[in-house]
Formats: sequence, C-alpha cells, structure tokens
Amino acid sequence: MFPPYGEGMKSRLSLIPPGVLTAGAISVTVFAWASAFVSIRSAGAAYSPGALALGRLLAASVVLVVLLLIRREGLPPREARRGIVVSGLVWFGGYMVALNWGERLVDAGTAALLVNIGPILMALLAARLLGEALPPRLLAGMGVSFVGAVVVGLSMSSGEGSSTSVLGVVLCLLAAVAYASGVVAQKPALSFGTPLQITAFSCLTGTAACLPFAGQLVAELPTAPLSATLNMVYLGVVPTALAFTTWSYALSRMPASKLGATTYAVPAIVVGLSWLFLGEIPAWLTLLGGVLCLAGVAVSRHRPKAGAPDGPRSAPRRPENADT
Repeated sequence: MFPPYGEGMKSRLSLIPPGVLTAGAISVTVFAWASAFVSIRSAGAAYSPGALALGRLLAASVVLVVLLLIRREGLPPREARRGIVVSGLVWFGGYMVALNWGERLVDAGTAALLVNIGPILMALLAARLLGEALPPRLLAGMGVSFVGAVVVGLSMSSGEGSSTSVLGVVLCLLAAVAYASGVVAQKPALSFGTPLQITAFSCLTGTAACLPFAGQLVAELPTAPLSATLNMVYLGVVPTALAFTTWSYALSRMPASKLGATTYAVPAIVVGLSWLFLGEIPAWLTLLGGVLCLAGVAVSRHRPKAGAPDGPRSAPRRPENADT
C-alpha cells in the first residue's frame, strides 16, 4: 500500500529544523510581496482598483481551492471562522481595493510611506488585543526601519508639479489599518486551522466581498493589454496564493508584531527589483533608505547569543524525567 498523499512530504519536512522552515516562509513572503509592487504598476494602468482586486483574488482562489482539494483539507473549525471572516473582509478585500485606489491618487513614494505604518499599528494592536510583548529591541528595529521607509518614500516622491490627494492619503492609511487589523484577526484563527485553510477561506471571503466589481472586470478584460492581464494573474498566484500562505505559516509560529517587522525589508527589495527589471536606477537617498530598512529588520530579528547574561543566572534545573 502507498502512504496517504502528503505523508512523504510531511516526513521530509520534519527533518528540516522549524526555524529554517519559518525563515524560508518569511523570505518567500517578503520577496513575493515586493514583486507585487512592480506588477501592480503594469496591471493598475489597465484595470480599475476594484476590478484589479477581484481579478487577483479570483486567480488566487482557484489555486488555493485546488490545493485544498489535493491536500484533502476540509472546512476550517468553527473557532477559526470569525478570524477568517474579519481577515478576509478587511485584509484580502478592503486592503487591496484601498491600496489600488490610493496609488492612483498619490505618488508611489507617498503610498509606500503611508502603508509602512502598518507594521507599527500591527505591533500596537497585537500588544493590546493578543497580549504580545513589545521588547525594546523590536521597537528599536521597527523605528530604524520606519525611518528607512520614510527616506525611501521621500526619495521616490514626485518632484515639482506633483499633487497629493487627501482622498489618496486617506485610502493609503485605510490600507495600512486594514493590513494590521487583518493580521491580528488572523493570528488567533491559526490556533485552530491550518495555514492553508485560513488563507484559502480568507481569500474566498475577500473574493465574495469584491464581487460588486465583477461588471468592471468583465468590461475591462477585453481591452486590457495581455501584459496587464498576466500581471494580474501573477498577483493572484504568487503574491496572494503562495505568499499569503507562507505568511500564515510563519504567523502561526511567531508573534504578529515580530513578523510584521520583517515586512520592512519590502521597500529595499522593491528598490532592487525596480533597478533590475525596470531599469530605474535608485538615487543615493533611496539606497540609504533601503539599507536602513534592512538594518532595522536585522535589529528586530537579532537574538542574544545563547549563554549571554540577560540577568541573574539561576541554577540549572534537573530534568524531570532524569533517572540517573
């Protein structure tokens, strides 16, 4: 008899240290989300904000439902459904529409600056609602990264003749709040369901919330360039279906505030990707901001060496099951 589907994969994954798997999941998420900013610039020129969000979520839903069927994961437990609904509505649905709309009204630098308030809000909400600690090292790292995000945002902002829409600023701030709120709502749900279940059903919830934009999507699809449509599909498959699942995996294994701090690497990676694929040579100020973002992430993720004196040492405890 052959082993049940997925058992072989599970046994192989069990040989990998959990820390390595978590770090890999974080890396996939950060790079995929960074690439999304490049793809949105193409797709957003042909699709309206709601239509782009719906098309992206539809593509992601197809992939996630197929994975659910392959892995034979059924409906999530009842205890997880509240978090799924909240996360699906405010993060998968509200965040994407608000960000797509906001980026049409303000320049990319301003949008990036405002959205990067999200990790700070996430840490505060996680401390207030989930009881997570806010160690000084985490706060210091987030502070350094936020300064870096400000520098990147200012260096990318349009020059003379640029205008900042009040509505655009409000929409980007709403996107940041939706991002932070969705993550904090998702964290407790992961105690009851698998990362794939939470991601898939949150995505389906967001898709249902965006169905009012179906008419716009149908009208814009025939006239949109193929490159814009392919970028919309890519946004659904990689930055949404794949990266939101790896994010959920990492979130199930570490505090929301600490994981949120790692997303400050996104602006630095966006700068590098734009340089590599779009030929946009960054100014020295942009590079400085990117370095600060990465430095802040490194500070927030740093752990004191084992055996480093954190305070008064206590005598080593004898293992309870020791028999000699």
